[in-house]
Amino acid sequence: MDLEKRPPQGQGPEGCLVVAIRIPVRIVVLVLVVPVRMVWDALVVAGRFLNDTVLRPVGRALVWVARAVFVWPLVGLWRYVVVPVAKALGWLGNVLLVIPAVWIYQYVLTPLGHAVAWAARGVAAGLGWLYARVLTPIGQAVMRVLTPVGQAIVWCAKGIGWALEMVITGIGLGLYWTARVLFVLPALALWRWVLVPVGRVLAVVAREVGDALGHAWRVAGRISLAVGRALGTLFRWIFVEPARWFYRTVLTPVGHVVRDAVLRPAAEAARSVGRATRLALASARESVRQARADLRRMVFGEPARAEAVDRREPTGRDTRTLGSSTTALTKD
Repeated sequence: MDLEKRPPQGQGPEGCLVVAIRIPVRIVVLVLVVPVRMVWDALVVAGRFLNDTVLRPVGRALVWVARAVFVWPLVGLWRYVVVPVAKALGWLGNVLLVIPAVWIYQYVLTPLGHAVAWAARGVAAGLGWLYARVLTPIGQAVMRVLTPVGQAIVWCAKGIGWALEMVITGIGLGLYWTARVLFVLPALALWRWVLVPVGRVLAVVAREVGDALGHAWRVAGRISLAVGRALGTLFRWIFVEPARWFYRTVLTPVGHVVRDAVLRPAAEAARSVGRATRLALASARESVRQARADLRRMVFGEPARAEAVDRREPTGRDTRTLGSSTTALTKD
């Protein structure tokens, strides 16, 4: 197990602080991580087994039950209740609301809107004439009287603004240098000579701890794999191999003996008994049938036999031919 971290190519040798921190950190982290990794691997194996044997079948059953209890009734309700009711309500709303609203808009509101627009155009034209012919000349006359006064006010405002700007600039410079001397320079010195070195040391420690965690997690994974294989081998030697040996050397010969000495003779005897039983039943059925026939003959006598009818073609001079006829209508 390599506890020394080799520097990557192109990077110079690391300092003694990094090397002094790395080995103890990796040892401590490895000791702490190995039990966690083994517990994690055991939980992963148990979780996979539980998922394959319990959770997945139960989830499928729950999905089927939820579909049967919720989805199918909701689909039927939507298809056979909500959709027809919505169509009926839509048709009713169209008849009761949309068509009357369209009629009111077309035959009432549209003419009224045209009338209001015509009146508004007239009022706007009157106000435009008032602004152009009355208010504009009055405003121009007032501006000719007030322009010098406004210029004087603007010049005074500029002077006052320049003075205020100079005062504020001086106060700002004083506050800036005061804040720089009292706060910025001490904070800069604290950052440069204290926080930056401490931050570098903490960064090295954090990096080494992170690398140690990753390295320890990988090593713990290999240790956990080896322990798992050892436990599997031990379980196979203690339980599986003896059970296999017992099945191969004891149960299999005993099963063969039982099959050859007991089951096959019993099956042959059962088949022989079955054949004998079938033959006996057939003989009994035939005897019963003959007894019924004899009883019927004794009670009712022999049944009358039907006379045999000769269905062959006549021979001699009465033989039918294609060129002659024996009917009365066609006889010469």
